[in-house]
Amino acid sequence: MGDNNPPEVNTEPTEENTGENIDKKSLDEMNEHIQVVLQQMKDKFQSMSDQILSKIDDMGSRIEDLEKNISDLMNNAGLETPDK
Repeated sequence: MGDNNPPEVNTEPTEENTGENIDKKSLDEMNEHIQVVLQQMKDKFQSMSDQILSKIDDMGSRIEDLEKNISDLMNNAGLETPDK
């Protein structure tokens, strides 16, 4: 029968597994990628904020128009309009 024992794994710290051999280029590339992703998220958030504010402004204008139309209808019907 074959050997069913798992291969031995060296768990002792070595230069290869202590992180000392991570090269600066890889860290710089990762940092640059993170900065790009963060900037994209910031831009998307700003775009969404601008869209929301624009829609709120549009809704405000529509409400003002609706109030004016209601007031005009009440005046045409001979009803008093409430004071603001």
